[in-house]
Amino acid sequence: MIETLSPVLVANRGEIAIRVMRTCRRLGLGTVAVYSDADARARHVAEADCSVHIGASPAVDSYLNQARILEAARESGARAVHPGYGFLSENADFAQAVVDAGLVWVGPPPTAMRALGDKARAKALAEQHQVPLLPGYHADDQSLETLQAAANRIGYPVLIKASAGGGGRGMRVVEAAVDFDSALEAARREGRASFGDDRVLLERYVARPRHVEVQIMGDAHGTLIHLGERECSIQRRYQKLIEESPSPAVGPELRERMGQAALRLARAAGYRNAGTVEFLLDDDGAFAFLEVNARLQVEHPVTEAITGLDLVELQLRAAAGEPLGLSQDDVVLRGHAIEARVIAEDPLAGFLPSSGTVDVFQYTDSVRVDTWVADNTTVSPYYDSLLAKVIAYGADRSAATHTLACALRDMRIDGVRHNVDLLLATLESPAFVEGKLDTRFLAEHHVVEELAEVPLPVLAAVAALDRLAPAVVGDPWRARTGWRQARLAQPAVWTRAGREHRASVTAVPGDMSQVRVDVDGESQHVRLSAIERRLNVDGDSVLVFDHGDMRVVEWRGRSYRLERGRPVRVEDRVPGRRSAGGGGELTAPMPGRIVKIGVRPGEQVVQNQPLVVLEAMKMEHVVAAPHAGAVAEVHVREGELVSRDALLLTLRAPESNMVE
Repeated sequence: MIETLSPVLVANRGEIAIRVMRTCRRLGLGTVAVYSDADARARHVAEADCSVHIGASPAVDSYLNQARILEAARESGARAVHPGYGFLSENADFAQAVVDAGLVWVGPPPTAMRALGDKARAKALAEQHQVPLLPGYHADDQSLETLQAAANRIGYPVLIKASAGGGGRGMRVVEAAVDFDSALEAARREGRASFGDDRVLLERYVARPRHVEVQIMGDAHGTLIHLGERECSIQRRYQKLIEESPSPAVGPELRERMGQAALRLARAAGYRNAGTVEFLLDDDGAFAFLEVNARLQVEHPVTEAITGLDLVELQLRAAAGEPLGLSQDDVVLRGHAIEARVIAEDPLAGFLPSSGTVDVFQYTDSVRVDTWVADNTTVSPYYDSLLAKVIAYGADRSAATHTLACALRDMRIDGVRHNVDLLLATLESPAFVEGKLDTRFLAEHHVVEELAEVPLPVLAAVAALDRLAPAVVGDPWRARTGWRQARLAQPAVWTRAGREHRASVTAVPGDMSQVRVDVDGESQHVRLSAIERRLNVDGDSVLVFDHGDMRVVEWRGRSYRLERGRPVRVEDRVPGRRSAGGGGELTAPMPGRIVKIGVRPGEQVVQNQPLVVLEAMKMEHVVAAPHAGAVAEVHVREGELVSRDALLLTLRAPESNMVE
């Protein structure tokens, strides 16, 4: 029966489109790609059997354009539509339109999507079927007065969430009632832009829970099973970064309770196909329902790794009317899998998205890498900034984590900012190794802040290697830098996470196996060790792996990736620029659309006051005042598309209060 789906139109782009096409190809099904102007040369287009152009680069004109996608299905002769994740994947109206057009929808029935895909309706259904909930508000009345009263009743801090949202979009934590109105406006605006729906719900904000989700799968013959859980607690801005399965906090008894709660809710909604039921979990094993993602999840590969199942194949077979061929007893979880999301962003600039051209994209073949990127790929500002997913498998959690860390150490991405260093630092942090996870992990353990630092022995070892290389190879002319026999200091510039670190290296006369490295007035003597790849830094052993312009240093159980001389511009580091004297011009940190201007010419502002809200890569980014002053001029208007470094507004320095 599955052959009746061919060809399958994949209503998506990027790595998930390629992932779906890979399974379709294995099953002998034809594939149809759709693409926008920005994606005309994208990899998913090249990998499909045929492709159809669907519109301009903005998602609203292409990947969110329901009518055009249905036209593409007719033009290509597609018989089924797979939505991937994001875009229209959880839009019940689009799913119904696909069915009404005589096509097969590879996903849950539209009725189940309406019952569960909307967060507020899902919570109401969960409440009816004894699935634990956090205190909150999920009723239809969306008036400001009602929502304010509900927030006061729940108690602060409270979490505002877009009812139709997902992926952290349309979410705001509100610490006090005075901030509620502005946070509500921002959440509604982001929900409307991302999902075409500005309704919200409220929940009591839990500061340090685990985020654990249960994968479910059902067919049209009454079979509904769960495939275990995934731990998704490592997040930034409410978006997941690292996921693993099974969760280190979940044992067989808790897995059964959470799995049965998920299935109870799914059965009540008449669910079929793939879905995920998300929970918050505390240290005592108490869990509370969050939401249902009525689609395939980004992190589905970790479940595939430990179950041996292809979830896209199960989706296709269920959509074609075939039975799953599995019972709950057939589901066996073996080993451990962990996934890291490699994202084009700058963690040290508030996770500012990065767009541009990826000049070099290299990774090891020892792990599974789902990606749409290759050398010379253009990363557009119009879409999600996910570059790749790196998935590692091992006999246990320790083995899987070690394999993933090794893969990230050797990954090379040139041309755009990325979060590989953050992922590696997270995996190797002691708390992560011990499995002590929660949704505030990055903040609690200062992982981002530590990225800006490089320990002195690490920088000394990297800087020294070029000068010590002649002794290693026996030929001073093979050194990469300006090696000199005389005792002259040579500069060394290396970057980590896009931040520059400088040192100077001086030869020790008569001893080509030793140099002195000076960093900020401190000196370290570095000499060769008898052990290959190992240096001795003032008696401390440091292991260095030389990858040309990139080096990996292992020191005291942690890994540090450093790249040669790739300094970051000041305007890349902090949105906006200031001229001398406290006044100056604020510029756009990335290409995007102006969604809100919060000030007018002549208005006095204070430091860190939000001035302009810019939407890019499906998220909102606030440009704030770098100092107090007055708005001299506003150079943009709401709704305008701006390029990177476009002038947004001019600030005038604050008037002096000093009396002459």
